[in-house]
Amino acid sequence: MPLALLALAIGAFGIGTTEFVIMGLLPEVAGDFDVSIPTAGYLVTGYALGVMFGAPLMTVLGTKISRKRMLMLLMGLFIVGNLLSALAPSFGVMLIGRVVASLAHGAFFGIGSVVAADLVAPDKKAGAIALMFTGLTVANVVGVPLGTLVGQSIGWRVTFGLVAALGIVGLAGIAKLVPDMPKPEGVRLRHELAALKNVQVLLAMAMTVLGFGGVFAAITYIAPMMTHAAGFADGSVTWLLVLFGLGMVGGNLIGGRYADRALMPLLYVSLGALAVVLALFTLTAHNKVAAAVTIALIGALGFATVPPLQKRVLDQAHGAPTLASAVNIGAFNLGNALSAWLGGLVIAAGLGYTAPNWVGAVLAAGALVLAFVSAALERRDAVPGTVVAGSAPTEQRTAISH
Repeated sequence: MPLALLALAIGAFGIGTTEFVIMGLLPEVAGDFDVSIPTAGYLVTGYALGVMFGAPLMTVLGTKISRKRMLMLLMGLFIVGNLLSALAPSFGVMLIGRVVASLAHGAFFGIGSVVAADLVAPDKKAGAIALMFTGLTVANVVGVPLGTLVGQSIGWRVTFGLVAALGIVGLAGIAKLVPDMPKPEGVRLRHELAALKNVQVLLAMAMTVLGFGGVFAAITYIAPMMTHAAGFADGSVTWLLVLFGLGMVGGNLIGGRYADRALMPLLYVSLGALAVVLALFTLTAHNKVAAAVTIALIGALGFATVPPLQKRVLDQAHGAPTLASAVNIGAFNLGNALSAWLGGLVIAAGLGYTAPNWVGAVLAAGALVLAFVSAALERRDAVPGTVVAGSAPTEQRTAISH
């Protein structure tokens, strides 16, 4: 694997750290700005919304320049946003900083996925994508716990300052290691938009929303679930999240390895197993050891779907994958927001803190159904003379080949 992937992984590490570290620092931030915890929670919501809307917006703006230059600009935006958060004189300014940083998130992973795939041989594309996403998963094992510890011990502003420094390292790495890859000739915004009409692309995005939504239905409420149902102390939640992060790292590497060999079978196994494990979590959540093992499995099975789903979007976007890839990153955040909302509804209905696990199981099962539908449509469209739903004509696919 080329060293350029290391630069992309460093950028992903910084982005993953800033996305999740705020969850462990909400009390400190709320206290400094004299706002309530729910109000401080807007720093999480604002970031997620920024990713959803920023992914297509920033990708569209980047269609006129080379992918390397766009990646550098995105890291610059990430640095500015985190510095703004670190130096914010008021809560409103910090919220703006969070949104500015989030605008780089989706486009960075979307464009970065395309660049990573283009750096390697065709049979190693999913592995290259997984290596870049390793930065995001390792952030949950190392960056988030360390950032939380620094924020609680020295000050949350120091944490965001260090994250900005990570962004500078990532920017320098991209400038030095990523080759100058000019914007492919013949690719136009209308081609990128046309890819979003492809039924297979839309199905892959829907699988992303439901599959990863299943993961976050459980993980969003992991703190009250583990303290009330399993009997863990409040301070143990951080280390349970580290187990979740370790599972993510393992699942991401497994997904990257096998997606190039058997993409759809990998999705069947990972989504099916995820639905079963989430359903079982309603029982294992009442035992400390079983709960810890289950949390690691959820992380592994959930992130085993990321490389194959991202690669499937790239494969099905027919030579104009950049916007579709970025929008798929936004789909992850849409799944997070949707599942958190649904999980909150079942808790508010009095069904208990383990009830979101059932929500997650249903969502993951829905993603599995869509995987079978996608494969069935692909087999049907492979019949000679059948028109592929939502795809561009062969001549157009050839003209915009990347």
